Amino acid sequence: MIIGDIADSLTRSIERTSDAISEAFFEPTIRIGVTGLSRAGKTVFITSLVANMIDRARMPGLMANAQGRILTAYLQPQPDDAVPRFDYETHLGALTGPTPHWPASTRAVSQLRLSLRVQPGGLLGGLQGPRTIHLDIVDYPGEWLLDLELLDLTYTQWVEKTLGRIANRSQAATYLTLAASRDAAAGFDETTARDLATSFAAYLNAAREDGFSDCTPGRFLLPGELAGSPVLTFAPLAKPATTPRRSLWREMERRFEAYKSQVVKPFFRDHFAKIDRQIVLVDALGAIHAGPPAMDDLRRAMADILSAFRPGRNAFLTKLFLGKRVEKILFVATKADHLHHKQHPRLTAIIEALVSEAKGRADYAGADTSAMSIAALRATVEETLQHSGKDLDCVRGTLADGRQAAFYPGELPEDPQRLLHPARDGAESWLDADYQVMNFAPAALSLKPGEGPPHIRLDKVAQFLIGDKL
Repeated sequence: MIIGDIADSLTRSIERTSDAISEAFFEPTIRIGVTGLSRAGKTVFITSLVANMIDRARMPGLMANAQGRILTAYLQPQPDDAVPRFDYETHLGALTGPTPHWPASTRAVSQLRLSLRVQPGGLLGGLQGPRTIHLDIVDYPGEWLLDLELLDLTYTQWVEKTLGRIANRSQAATYLTLAASRDAAAGFDETTARDLATSFAAYLNAAREDGFSDCTPGRFLLPGELAGSPVLTFAPLAKPATTPRRSLWREMERRFEAYKSQVVKPFFRDHFAKIDRQIVLVDALGAIHAGPPAMDDLRRAMADILSAFRPGRNAFLTKLFLGKRVEKILFVATKADHLHHKQHPRLTAIIEALVSEAKGRADYAGADTSAMSIAALRATVEETLQHSGKDLDCVRGTLADGRQAAFYPGELPEDPQRLLHPARDGAESWLDADYQVMNFAPAALSLKPGEGPPHIRLDKVAQFLIGDKL
């Protein structure tokens, strides 16, 4: 095991050296991680971002584009042969076809390479020829990112943290009853382990459906080829007074450690540790609609996500000897098109407040962090309606059944603490408001030549993530 770790470390060091030299003297590559928790819209975000980088008429906020220095953008084969390609063409067809619909959600890691031909700027820009900059976009489920915290926990610590978190959740009642009825000190039985794991996975899925964010282990939600394997057949059991060899508790502990070493560590090594810049998509409106418990869970999940990164600046020698660090981290509240634009600053303030606890640590380490509210694909238009003698700023869009509907979701507070304080204090519902969510379908589009899909502030996202490299 030790020899294997040393060999693995040497291999990564050689890869870092090769990458750093190649990027310094040849064609630079920016590796952008895109993640988000359930229903945040990762697939739509990547599809719209790439489409709008290829056809840039709707990207005035990307300064290199506004200055006319991006000559062309095109897709190329990705560099990682063992990683599935992000199915850009199919997803774009779903969003822009004659019967538009939302594409399938992220189920595993995928990747896409977008190459930009850029004319350098500055005083000497006219004396230099165009250069190529590669954007390697890596899409992965946010639930897998939350799993990185498990690397620092023993099974006992994870159990204490998990059981404490879910003790009062109605979604966990069935699992907690089942776990209490099993003797963790008894001899291991595969059927018992499978029943516990299945019940715990059912709780995780129910919690996610009800708006909770911290639903780990993430592979219980997206098992893929690991479905039914021992590495996914464990669950949190309170530690008994004695833990004999070959007991149920001991086997659960062993499988938890196997999950860390065989699932979480390879994801960190092969994908996460190579990322330069990261965007985290957040369905803040969904959490607000779900109520204070879901809102507080999202706040804690955001802190856990930020703590998973290695923030800092990627100077040449830093990459060479210490490995890559995440230079820029952007937290984005999606589905801003579900609100009138007058409420967008309030949504941005809420996402800023959600990540404020951990943002200072990343800033201190040298990373550039920010937050904003966007819509990767605008599905609504705005209108003002009269109701009980008052003007309501609404949005109008197409529902899943094809009907048109105007929608007023409620007014977000100017002070985000009006949401965060009740959430921290354990309130079960909002006292002074009721926030609603409408599920709009993508609108039928008629795009002119050179236009990407309509969006809100996607150009600002691109400027933050890659503007300095262009």
